[in-house]
Amino acid sequence: MKKIMVTGALGQIGSELITKLRMEYGADNILATDIRHPQSEAADSGPFALLDVTNGEEMYARAKDFGADTMVHMAALLSAKAEDNPLLAWNLNMGGLVNALEVSRELGLQFFTPSSIGAFGPSTPKINTPQDTLQRPTTMYGVNKVAGELLCDYYYEKFGLDTRGVRFPGLISNVAKPGGGTTDYAVDIFYKALEEGKYTSYIAEGTYMDMMYMPDAVQAIVDLMEADPAKLIHRNAFNVTAMSFEPSQIATAIQKQMPNFTMSYDVDPVRQAIAASWPDAIDASAAKAEWGFTAKYDLDKMTIDMLEKLKVKLAI
Repeated sequence: MKKIMVTGALGQIGSELITKLRMEYGADNILATDIRHPQSEAADSGPFALLDVTNGEEMYARAKDFGADTMVHMAALLSAKAEDNPLLAWNLNMGGLVNALEVSRELGLQFFTPSSIGAFGPSTPKINTPQDTLQRPTTMYGVNKVAGELLCDYYYEKFGLDTRGVRFPGLISNVAKPGGGTTDYAVDIFYKALEEGKYTSYIAEGTYMDMMYMPDAVQAIVDLMEADPAKLIHRNAFNVTAMSFEPSQIATAIQKQMPNFTMSYDVDPVRQAIAASWPDAIDASAAKAEWGFTAKYDLDKMTIDMLEKLKVKLAI
């Protein structure tokens, strides 16, 4: 990777990925694109262009004019919002992905796009979910992700396009606020802890989900994209994870730093149903074996860092 174009660059992952890539490869070598242009570090620290990913011709022009050798496609509508508008989710998530793959094929780019634990469903084994297993999701977001995994495999097998990807668990960030995902409670809880001293969880007690702190997530993208292709057996949709917890456990981790913090429950049936359909804990052994995946942050270490960073951000 030398000249990298990122779509959806101002989203939850993209906001931190852009900073990481510009530090690693030089600010001028990273083109951030998004459909909006609010003032932010990701938008203002290097090249930026407005881009609607459903416009394939515009995407091609941006990539060619920039001289990109790599496409990192992050633009997507997340799980909860996708259920509110399934047709929009299909058109954006799948239309944008097809355009990004076609541009990458035509220009000979290396390609990355993330999948998600949302690609699994209620019939998938919930404990130590294997790399290769039954995938029958019950959400539009999940359907998009499974279709995307297969499509990326197809472009590799059919056209020789160097496609790579991971299945991200819930991602926790101190930079970007929640963006409409089912796992967003694990971000929002930190804001509410500092601002109000309490939190009401829309996910039920005892509902385990895989999670990862954003620094580990963006490092995983870089590590996979820099990995020796000869060692990649799966190439796309590698299971990755750092921790698995349920709401009361993250509350306990916060209480170690803020003893007066309290949490209650008001379960959202839509997001709870989505969460219940996902695995409790996935097996990341393929990613570890094929490209050396590792995570540095566990729940307690992440909690300490989140609270420290957000205190500065919120001026508390």
